[in-house]
Amino acid sequence: MSALLTLDSLSLTTPDAKALFSGLSLTLGHERIGLVGRNGCGKSSLLQVIAGRQRPAGGHVRRVGRVGLLEQRLEVQGLRWAEGLGVGEDWQRLKRIERGKPLADDIELAVWDLESRIETCLRDMDLPVRSLDSPLEASSGGQRTRLALARLILARPDVLLLDEPTNNLDAEGRALILRLVSEWRGGLVLASHDRDLLEHVDRIVELNPVGCTVTGGGWSSYVAEREARRERLADAVESAQLGLRQAKSAGQQRDERKARSDGQGRAARRSGSQSKLILNAQRERAQGTDSRTVAASARQISEAEAALRQAREQLEVIIPLQIAIPPSGLASGQKVLTLDDVALERGGRLLFEGVSLVITGQERVLVSGANGVGKSSLLALVSGGLEPSSGEVRRHAPLAILDQHVGFLAPHQSVRENCQRLNPELSDNDVRAALARFAFRNEAALKPAGVLSGGERMRAGLACLFAGSAMPSLLILDEPTNHLDIEAVELLEAALQGFDGALLIASHDRTFISALAPDRCIELG
Repeated sequence: MSALLTLDSLSLTTPDAKALFSGLSLTLGHERIGLVGRNGCGKSSLLQVIAGRQRPAGGHVRRVGRVGLLEQRLEVQGLRWAEGLGVGEDWQRLKRIERGKPLADDIELAVWDLESRIETCLRDMDLPVRSLDSPLEASSGGQRTRLALARLILARPDVLLLDEPTNNLDAEGRALILRLVSEWRGGLVLASHDRDLLEHVDRIVELNPVGCTVTGGGWSSYVAEREARRERLADAVESAQLGLRQAKSAGQQRDERKARSDGQGRAARRSGSQSKLILNAQRERAQGTDSRTVAASARQISEAEAALRQAREQLEVIIPLQIAIPPSGLASGQKVLTLDDVALERGGRLLFEGVSLVITGQERVLVSGANGVGKSSLLALVSGGLEPSSGEVRRHAPLAILDQHVGFLAPHQSVRENCQRLNPELSDNDVRAALARFAFRNEAALKPAGVLSGGERMRAGLACLFAGSAMPSLLILDEPTNHLDIEAVELLEAALQGFDGALLIASHDRTFISALAPDRCIELG
């Protein structure tokens, strides 16, 4: 297999020189590699390094052929479709030729099949074939992601780099990305938290500060190896704990033997049964032996403590955090929400009409539909953020909404200050206890919400929502996994699976939806 990309002992650091990972060596041929790891572990930075846009802290990158990078954001301000597709100059050249006013080298440099290639690419990306002089600013987030993909494909790279390509895409858009990944015949490096997408790669590379791992196969193979690795590290911690106990026990036994020996020596001196010269010589030899034994014992305990510390540090890197949402106390037959023939119009456009729904007890209801059909607006209507244009919304129990941005957290306030602001009836001790249940203790509770990672922000939001005395019986989830790494998504899944209240969910993450097992689905559009 010819190598299209080689990474040799690569290491990356943050701008303040904090290590992200080191010693990554990898060869990429005509295959697909997935990158996983916690938010901030260096996935996007690694793609920038591979693309030649950023220098590594150490190691080397060797590229064969062209490399194309799909970035998470596409700037559209003041741009037209031709420029967004990266063919602005070639397109203008063809337009000048068409008008009969070519420049000196236009005929020589013209890409004559450009228009047909663009039409084919836009059709493959399920984008409308429109004038390339149209402004990009009116396009949706999903269209911009597809446009960025079309731009890459038009450039015909040998190695394709995809950075969270399914963000902001609906089910159809995700299926398009899945088809691209499955059918790509060059080299491909994919940084994603989309587990369904990661199932279709050939290898998965996990980035973390204690050592990068490479697992053959897709997501299921990686999960099996990850669980085995966690078990091995847990066994290593248990073994190190046993070693430390044994070292301390040996030291205690030595101290007890010395105390008995010293007592016997003092008794012999008092009795006068042996000469003082012999007793003094024996004491000097014993003191020398004791000194060496004490040093050896101290060294053994120190080494055992270091081994335990190292084993715990490695385990903490990959061990999943666990949180538990407090019980809502919702009775199985209690009515939670009623929508009666609800319609919503915004900006002169009818988003939906005739929506009726009753949620009772611990039901889990999925709201589905393509981007733009009004899923988020329906959830905002349920939560009270919007009023229906017609119909009636009746809320029979306390509810709360958690969106992908956790927008109710003030970015300049600490986690503790946010919790106190949102739950003014709580004492300082109550706030500390509520935050501790979601792993915000001591300094972690003092971090401003604006600097939290996606997973931390989600945990902080849940902590604030479930800190008060009126526990939500209905939790509304609006694309909650969009900005979370896989570990945070799995943490959220586990917490929600144990929640005894009702759930109203809008999400395009098929694995997340499957984990929550909705009882029924409302299709909009």
